[in-house]
Amino acid sequence: MKRFGRWLVAIVVVAAVGAGAWAYWNLELRWRPKTITKNQAQIAKILETAGWVSPGLKGGKLYMVSFRTCPDCVRFKHEEYPGLHKAGIDTRLIEIARADRNGVPKSTPAERATVAEMWVNRSWALSETWDATPVEAWTAAGIAPADGDVARTAVIEAGRKTVEDLRPLLKENGVNFAYPLLVWWTKDGTMKACACERRETYRFVRKDLGV
Repeated sequence: MKRFGRWLVAIVVVAAVGAGAWAYWNLELRWRPKTITKNQAQIAKILETAGWVSPGLKGGKLYMVSFRTCPDCVRFKHEEYPGLHKAGIDTRLIEIARADRNGVPKSTPAERATVAEMWVNRSWALSETWDATPVEAWTAAGIAPADGDVARTAVIEAGRKTVEDLRPLLKENGVNFAYPLLVWWTKDGTMKACACERRETYRFVRKDLGV
């Protein structure tokens, strides 16, 4: 009977430890961004040379790779941009017009025209206007079309290549590319990244950036 009691206590202890470890993983570890220890220079160069737009603030840098209709990207902008900007964080937005997949269009002519314009002329004001307009109402009025324009089509392809170049470099650091992809540097210069699709990741971004 005593032996049974000891086994029962041991089982309860193991179960409690296991439950605690799972809870810690579920609430904390699984959402933490990855520290980029490999390919840092290559990743930084790809981001810096992309056609990003930003409000031109003087604080830390936060790169965000996005596409206009990505719901998780829209949520991050809506919920996090105001606080980040108030803290002086320069949100460097890299919009992508995704390639067709299996014959299914993943972008529209208006989207491609707007992305090309943002990459070429680097207008933060345009990105704000675009984000503030319902997708179905956006016609890219007054913006040169990308379709049929060799130079602007090349810009669209450059954006897609940015994503494809980043995928393997980030994967070596444990980051599986997804939108929005966020890359930033902590106060001590450590590069961090995450595919921040869930709100649970946001607090780590804010903490690292001192917000």
